[in-house]
Amino acid sequence: MARIPQSFIDELMSRIDIVDVIDARVPLKKAGHEYKACCPFHNEKTPSFTVSQNKQFYHCFGCQANGTAIGFLMEYEHLTFPESVEELARSAGMTVPYEGTRAGDKPRQTSREADDLYALMQQADDYYRQQLREHTGRQQAVDYLKGRGLSGRIAAEFGIGYAPPGWDNLLKKLGSSAERQKQLVTTGMLIEKDDGKRYDRFRHRIMFPIRDRRGRTIAFGGRVLSDEDQPKYLNSPETPLFHKGRELYGLYEARQVLRQIPRLLVVEGYMDVVSLAQFDIRYAVATLGTATTADHLQQLFKVTSEVVFCFDGDRAGREAAWRAMENALPVMREGRQIRFLFLPEGEDPDTLVRQVGKAEFEQQVARAASFSDYLFNRLSAQNDTASIDGRANLVEQARPLLAQLPPGVYRQMMISQLAQLARIDEHRIETALSQTKPPRQRGEAGERQPDRAGERSRQPQHRRGGGQDRQPFSPVRRALARLLHNPALAPEAGDPQRLAQLEIPGIDLLVTVLETLRHHPNLTTSAVIERWRDTEYARHLEKLAAWQPEIDDEASLKHEFTAAIESLDRLRLEARYDMLMTKSNHGNLTPEEKVEIRQLSSQLFH
Repeated sequence: MARIPQSFIDELMSRIDIVDVIDARVPLKKAGHEYKACCPFHNEKTPSFTVSQNKQFYHCFGCQANGTAIGFLMEYEHLTFPESVEELARSAGMTVPYEGTRAGDKPRQTSREADDLYALMQQADDYYRQQLREHTGRQQAVDYLKGRGLSGRIAAEFGIGYAPPGWDNLLKKLGSSAERQKQLVTTGMLIEKDDGKRYDRFRHRIMFPIRDRRGRTIAFGGRVLSDEDQPKYLNSPETPLFHKGRELYGLYEARQVLRQIPRLLVVEGYMDVVSLAQFDIRYAVATLGTATTADHLQQLFKVTSEVVFCFDGDRAGREAAWRAMENALPVMREGRQIRFLFLPEGEDPDTLVRQVGKAEFEQQVARAASFSDYLFNRLSAQNDTASIDGRANLVEQARPLLAQLPPGVYRQMMISQLAQLARIDEHRIETALSQTKPPRQRGEAGERQPDRAGERSRQPQHRRGGGQDRQPFSPVRRALARLLHNPALAPEAGDPQRLAQLEIPGIDLLVTVLETLRHHPNLTTSAVIERWRDTEYARHLEKLAAWQPEIDDEASLKHEFTAAIESLDRLRLEARYDMLMTKSNHGNLTPEEKVEIRQLSSQLFH
């Protein structure tokens, strides 16, 4: 998979200004050496969100959100790491280089090529909307939308348009050259036959633009005007811009209306999303003609902590629910909720909300079955839990499912619930799970593992909860906090390798950061943090970077940093002295070690 070179990330961090990046999205006010605003990640009346121009780092004292400019775009605009880098690079007039590919990877398009395709898709979007307003045959489309109860406001908000009848309307409008027609084929807007002839993919359909997290039109869904025509729904094919296993219809629109999204309701169709919005239920999204994938779930949990799947109550709906549950297992953990809502047979969200209204519909959503209840009720219904054989079979069926849950409190609670149902000790189930190899996840997301600084979705940059660590007590944490406040202090530590022999928590990280700054003395705080993204140390560095000195002057900071290094040096000498004393008790010191122990004694105790 293509990777973004670390050297480019370093340069990007030195050329962009986080104040400009955030101020363009959240207006900032100068406050001393820093900038402040009300936090965009939680509701507050008094500003606790600070942005440090010196560190190129943001921190909220309320919810503990923090990170770099890259992390801010990932969290605020829900972009992936490469998308955030591309956005910042574009603003800085830089082109993102990609290096290395793996067998089977598709060649990555250049930024210019992608921009051309996005622009073309926007022109198609504009064209379809114009046809809904002006085409001579538009009335049938307008009548259909009105018959479904949609207002002009909602139709405009979702960008609904109309593809008129005919084989080459879009081709004539946008395909002015062979190159443009080729691009229209690439984006799936035209179909190319074996003989080279091309024609419009969408004809005589209501058009629903599919937008990515940044609001760019990347694909379309088209619905026929008469249920007698087939296929009822037609989606864009997979293209360089559109991967149906990763995108969710309506997510962009939900984020535009709701800054805080307490839950997301996953439904099956475009009209379900739009109709619910008409009833002021603005948190519905839809998968695009495919089962819910691991990538979908990652996208959902970037935005909210609660996901409710809404399915028809028929056999097909229940099978779809079970597939969604299986795909959700690897991402389920404490702090996340997944629930399942089954509608009466023959109903869908569109029809039901019209019958019962917003209040009753939302009550049904609130009563949806929890993830654990759905899983265990489904398995219990298949087994006679009153018999030993039935309970044994229950455990056997649950074992490969629970084995996919990530370690943590949630997994342990699921094990406890299974143990109660099966009437056996939890330890026996844990032993059985330890011997179970979880199945490899399949589906639209594939089986590719993320690369360092590569083309993948990243976890949200901040972690909520806990207070700011204003007084890191250990010398390692004191040194790191001062170093992150001012990376130029690194030379004051001397050769960091002498500290590597210490066996205390965090020393490896401190030594590595010092070595990095030794070889790259111009790195900013944000560049240092980005080098440890996706490692076990990222959380600790982010937390320490939020530290602020009581007296912020160069001399005091330098004194505190060197004092912390001196404390580590003393620990190093004490450890060496203790080792030599232990060896001396056995009479095994060499002449050189005898001299060394006298020198250490003089240094430490005189």
